[in-house]
Amino acid sequence: QVQLVESGGGLVQAGGSLRLSCAASGSIFRINDMGWYRQAPGNQRELVAVVISAGTTNYADSVKGRFTISRDNAKNTVYLQMNSLKPEDTAVYYCNAALRQTYRDNYVNYWGQGTQVTVSS
Repeated sequence: QVQLVESGGGLVQAGGSLRLSCAASGSIFRINDMGWYRQAPGNQRELVAVVISAGTTNYADSVKGRFTISRDNAKNTVYLQMNSLKPEDTAVYYCNAALRQTYRDNYVNYWGQGTQVTVSS
């Protein structure tokens, strides 16, 4: 059993900051990619940022320069520091991890339950 538990969402004014956290727990052998996705009402879920185990990061163009993703491998935790927030950043943010539960398993994607981020203008 694997769980991804997110925290840190909320309501903030435009220009403000929030920090999201996501901790993976349970039977985990190895985690490869960890990332954040978001989904606004009426839109498809989209990639926000991802970090692979070696530390390489990738960002959506819309958040480059404003958001920073990081991870603590010892804690199986990924963070998303969001600065200079805009109303268009309003969405439910989902944590994602590609992980193996044993050395014999293939990597499987797991998702968190989502956390709401609302940016007021």
